[in-house]
Amino acid sequence: MADLSTELIHHPYVAPEGFAAPQVGVFKASTVYFPSVAAMRSREWKDKSAYTYGLHGTPTTYALEERLCTLEGGKHCLLVPSGLAAVALVAMSILKAGDEVLIPDNAYGPNKTFAEGELLAWGITHQYYDPLDPQDLEAQISSRTKLVWLEAAGSVTLEFPDLVALVRICKQRKVLTALDNTWGAGIAYKPFDLVSGESPALGVDITAHAVTKYPSGGGDVLMGSVMTRDHALALRIKLTHMRLGLAVGANDAELVLRSLPSIGLRYRAQDEATRGLARWAQSQPEFVQVLHPALADSPGFAHWQALCNNGYGGAACLFSVILDERFTHDQTDAFCDALKLFKLGYSWAGPVSLVVPYDLKTMRSVVPKHLSRGTVVRFSIGLENVQDLQDDIAQALRVLR
Repeated sequence: MADLSTELIHHPYVAPEGFAAPQVGVFKASTVYFPSVAAMRSREWKDKSAYTYGLHGTPTTYALEERLCTLEGGKHCLLVPSGLAAVALVAMSILKAGDEVLIPDNAYGPNKTFAEGELLAWGITHQYYDPLDPQDLEAQISSRTKLVWLEAAGSVTLEFPDLVALVRICKQRKVLTALDNTWGAGIAYKPFDLVSGESPALGVDITAHAVTKYPSGGGDVLMGSVMTRDHALALRIKLTHMRLGLAVGANDAELVLRSLPSIGLRYRAQDEATRGLARWAQSQPEFVQVLHPALADSPGFAHWQALCNNGYGGAACLFSVILDERFTHDQTDAFCDALKLFKLGYSWAGPVSLVVPYDLKTMRSVVPKHLSRGTVVRFSIGLENVQDLQDDIAQALRVLR
């Protein structure tokens, strides 16, 4: 008889098949067993037809990737440890020394700093374009341009570009497009089907998504995804993903799988609350401008209305205000500190409302003319009672009065 430790490690019991429950099983593995050497040599992980090593996927991560494809409308999805990792993976898969990437000037800040740091050091240049001016994008595309980043809505100031026009230009110039789809989340609009009825469908080539935000919804998971419909492009990204050794933990995948069924309810509830607070904020004299794509005077409103109102709708949980320039940075900080329900913290789309002040001069190559002068404060609306949140902002405004 074998030693007890050996018997426990090699115990013959295998649970019967046929177990079904609401949640996907959590499979944790680095090592994956093979029944034979022939199976070890023949199994293929790239098409998800089999398992070879935990780094390349388990039933848990495959299930999450397929459900995220359903959410966004893609066909091939890869999970990475964060939204920023998704942005970096796209760039490292597509670009090489001598290439250039074009980035909207209102892009997610770490996307820009990644281009200014690592990409530049690797001989990959970048330019920033005005996302509200398709002609500016078209003028900047050159033979060196191999990737164009898109955001709708833009980071912090939430301008909504003419996404259809930008994608058309890139298609005509045969340049790949990558969309940071965190804000839309697959609900506000469908990134791979921007115009219904077109054949072939007019859409972006790749999406990067901070799964940290809406798919998770709890403020307790860091994860990202990269998605495409193109098989060859998917393989190119997948091989880079493999060579970098990127993976996510099974328990994190489990948490996202558990949250996904409620994403539509959460998105719409937070969207409705955010619109109400943004409209109320317009009546406050300390705020010289309120930025939210569904407000008629917000930059790019017509583009949001055309793409989102006629499609799946939605405008997420973010709005920003610009405090009158007569208020100092110290006064703005005091206003944010005076908030009680809104917590000071980065990220968004979780259950707790958040607030962050920003200095646009450090974030934009040029502060656009469509923005009033003053200090920007971004609110992320959680799941608290809307009147309680309004009362919290109102009491914090007293420090400015």
